[in-house]
Amino acid sequence: MGIGGRTVYFVYVLTSDTTGRRYVGQTDDLERRIGEHNDAVTRPAKYTSRQRGPWRLVHSEQFATRADAMRREKWLKSGIGRAWLDQVVG
Repeated sequence: MGIGGRTVYFVYVLTSDTTGRRYVGQTDDLERRIGEHNDAVTRPAKYTSRQRGPWRLVHSEQFATRADAMRREKWLKSGIGRAWLDQVVG
């Protein structure tokens, strides 16, 4: 929940401390979601469960709507977005 009872949406970038691989996602509860990525029991059988962690938050951005967060997530996963992340996050 954000300020004034409004939901805030996050786009986040995680990096695996083991492999250096990067993951981009979006959520309305950043702390819970990072915990899920690092918990072998609760994380879904998706990318971060197939890749070795632990996963560390290296970048996040806030948005007022899920649609805005999803647009940004899609851009960060594009070629130009990945290049931008290479420069900003490393």
